[in-house]
Amino acid sequence: MSVYLKDMLSVIKELDIDAMKVSEKRWNNIAKPLNGLGLLEEVVIKIAGITRNPNVNLKKRAVVVMCADNGVVEEGVTQTGQEVTAIVAANMVKGETSVNNMAKCVNVDVIPVDIGIARDMYIDGLIEKKLMYGTKNMTKEPAMTKYTAIEAVECGIKIVKDLKDKGYGIIATGEMGIGNTTTSSAIAAVLLDRNVEEVTGRGAGLSLSGLDKKINSIKKAIEINNPEKEDPIDVLSKVGGLDIAGLVGVFIGGAALNIPIVIDGFISAVAALVAVKICPKVKGYIIPSHLSKEPAAIAIMEELNLKPFIDCNMCLGEGTGAVAVMPLLDMAMTVYKNMSTFEEINIDKYKPLS
Repeated sequence: MSVYLKDMLSVIKELDIDAMKVSEKRWNNIAKPLNGLGLLEEVVIKIAGITRNPNVNLKKRAVVVMCADNGVVEEGVTQTGQEVTAIVAANMVKGETSVNNMAKCVNVDVIPVDIGIARDMYIDGLIEKKLMYGTKNMTKEPAMTKYTAIEAVECGIKIVKDLKDKGYGIIATGEMGIGNTTTSSAIAAVLLDRNVEEVTGRGAGLSLSGLDKKINSIKKAIEINNPEKEDPIDVLSKVGGLDIAGLVGVFIGGAALNIPIVIDGFISAVAALVAVKICPKVKGYIIPSHLSKEPAAIAIMEELNLKPFIDCNMCLGEGTGAVAVMPLLDMAMTVYKNMSTFEEINIDKYKPLS
């Protein structure tokens, strides 16, 4: 592990309990039934603890979309070709993808990052952080070296720092990389100690025969590389992807810099899982969004002790689910900041049930 990564991990603290108590008191004084907004109240209190400030401000927000290719695509584990990663990344810069259109509705800035697309891009608006031209084929050799995996994690941390310096108060996570549900399932199988069949789905629409090929490729990759479950960076480097590694850094960066980070779907959740395995304190800084359609989603949410707000059977990626939760947070914040208290309207407070 690099000195920089060790230093960032060393500054991660538990959430600020005092800020959370102030936030909870504010909720309990608002003229409504106690805990009436359920998880929405809980998430605002959590964000107060993350930011160490009960005056929560989520007005400036971004979704960081890590874009990278995966060598395992050679095994025929996807419905589309590797070239689609570059095409979608270019369209993201133009504002033409699903996440762009959704983000416009809720004032979220889309930040696409080339951390490992398999060809040179040279596009203004696409952050250039390329570490490899796609990973190696993990069914034949490790996807990347440990050194490269750590570099990718550091890249994610530094992007969070840059966004914090620009005044962003919350960051959503997204990804674009053909083949990345295969790498995500491989990581999940190892870290959750589950059978590959339990954690592997059809991704962007595989046939049954395609799903079998995907499962067999993951099994082969795990057998050949023998990733060490107790060493999450080893797992990441051997059967992971650069997009996942970059997002691991985003989650770690959020924890180190007191910025709430929103999980998107399955791939993003796997990155969160790796980050928490590296440093358990990171768990407190993660905000859920939706429950992915992928089969391992529930197991990962349970492992992270998170309850998603939305269950729409989504499996699109790009950060779409993380962006979709922003209006719910906005509505919660509107009540939190603007609604009258019991005292202001001269009615008795609700009392907790004994």
